[in-house]
Amino acid sequence: MTIKPLPSHLINQIAAGEVVERPSSVVKELVENSLDAGARRVIVKLEQGGKRAIRVIDDGTGMHRDELALSLQRHATSKITSLEDLERVATLGFRGEALPSIASVSRLDVASRQAQAAHGWSIKVRRGEISDAGPCAVHCGTRVDVEDLFYNVPARRKFLRTDRTEFSHVDLLLRRFALARFDVGFELEHNGKSTSILAPAIGEEEQDRRIDRVMGREFLEHSVRINQQRGEIGLHGWVAEPRYNRAQADRQFFFVNGRAVRDRVISHAVRKAFQDVLFHGRHPAFVLFLELPPQGVDVNVHPQKHEVRFRAARSVHDFLFSALHHALADTGSGALRPGSGLPGPLAPSDHAYTPVQAGMAMPVRDQFSAYSMLLGSASTAGSEVAESAGSGAEPDQDAQSGVPLLGYALAQLHGVYILSQNSAGLVMTDMHAAHERITYEQLKSRYGGNGIKSQRLLVPVSVQLSEAEADLAEEHMDVLNNLGLVLDRSGPETVLLREVPSLLADCDAAKLLQDVLSDIASQGSSQRVTNESNEILSTMARHGSVRANRQLTLPEMNALLREMERTERSGHCNHGRPTWVQLDMPMLDRLFLRGR
Repeated sequence: MTIKPLPSHLINQIAAGEVVERPSSVVKELVENSLDAGARRVIVKLEQGGKRAIRVIDDGTGMHRDELALSLQRHATSKITSLEDLERVATLGFRGEALPSIASVSRLDVASRQAQAAHGWSIKVRRGEISDAGPCAVHCGTRVDVEDLFYNVPARRKFLRTDRTEFSHVDLLLRRFALARFDVGFELEHNGKSTSILAPAIGEEEQDRRIDRVMGREFLEHSVRINQQRGEIGLHGWVAEPRYNRAQADRQFFFVNGRAVRDRVISHAVRKAFQDVLFHGRHPAFVLFLELPPQGVDVNVHPQKHEVRFRAARSVHDFLFSALHHALADTGSGALRPGSGLPGPLAPSDHAYTPVQAGMAMPVRDQFSAYSMLLGSASTAGSEVAESAGSGAEPDQDAQSGVPLLGYALAQLHGVYILSQNSAGLVMTDMHAAHERITYEQLKSRYGGNGIKSQRLLVPVSVQLSEAEADLAEEHMDVLNNLGLVLDRSGPETVLLREVPSLLADCDAAKLLQDVLSDIASQGSSQRVTNESNEILSTMARHGSVRANRQLTLPEMNALLREMERTERSGHCNHGRPTWVQLDMPMLDRLFLRGR
């Protein structure tokens, strides 16, 4: 076979294989062009899930007559002109492949008008042939019609799913755009029926309403806002407290400079932030926006621009973890949130809420003295609590009533739950889960506060590695020492492990070292030692915590609540179970049909 250039139409169809996978891929490319053109209103209309027809209308800047034909040429774009522009891309699209790729596998019509023009211009593409531009009546902006997707590539068309499935992919895509661009209004129609209309959302209340529409009321009720800045990197958005979790990762939206992405650095930072507060196999929910200089991120690493590469990945990872870690820590003692799922609208309450009786409010020092008896006189955890009581730190309180956020204990239910009253209503606390979190945090502070302590092995362990792994171990000797792994290189492919973390003295030392080196090679660092140590501390906390059916006195219950208010992440035990639930007075009124 002789070498010869491919026909341009075939080139476009090959490119379409990377860019156009299904109707939602077409909508993605067209809506991105609309947003890059400054649109403030985008309308998407579908027929048969987009397989029969797709129409995208925007009110952006529009195109001149001469630009219409250019927009259908491969690698023709107004968004970059030099390598410097490519290294700091600030637009969603920039390659100039979308329209010609779509046109190669469909029947395409484009109509556009600029604000100062007397009328618009339209152009058509049929089987790779581009017509001359002709005048047309169109509003300012651009309208793109795509009909009979994959009509000329039958093999690709067979892979399309049902109309309902294809529509659901477009609907999810528009939800992502609606979350990424609160300043833009979005409308979606299917088979002539309007399915969603989202007006622009500028203020915080309007943004919350859009979050409610897109993510659901339950997510909004259980989420907290994040707004963190470190130098040129900023993170803002919403993250749901751990008790709102999902079986699937279907409520996770992460945007980098307005672009929805999937990235392993981001995923690892999120998993690490949630590792102590979420059930295994469950997924957190969030809508987060990372902002950083365009030159700090490379968006030109994936044909569909789903993935990015950070130039300072370690800094981005540490910033994300720190911001999410502190946000989740605050959910343990932050504003109490009502639950969800109770029927009926909120009824106006006729209660006059009064604080609990003064006789229940023991002095804090006396409460902690009583609490120290929970684990017996030999418990160091109890003594630490008593010491913390004398440190002068006060538990969180409601600013208006002065009542602690978890209230004062009223009674104990079946030896399992503590019932307490605060300014909002009734709080139910799982005393074992709560005490387990408190004990776990104290153990982590004790064993991890001054670095990971190591224990010398009586007989050093000889570990066989590859030469590359041995070189990596020698290069990162200081990192390994900080993790409690002290070793010497004894040969080209051998190291002698002399010390291991004290909490992991009974583990397979050779396997641990190999796993840590694998983490360092792939991620630049390793949390394996910390994670395995935390597993042991978690087990110690579970066995050292007050058990169910243990009868507590009111002073002991109050002391436990006060210590919860002092402890980070106390809203969940270290296995992800919630430790307390708030039932406010309007909820109780609804249960008893008061005000109806």
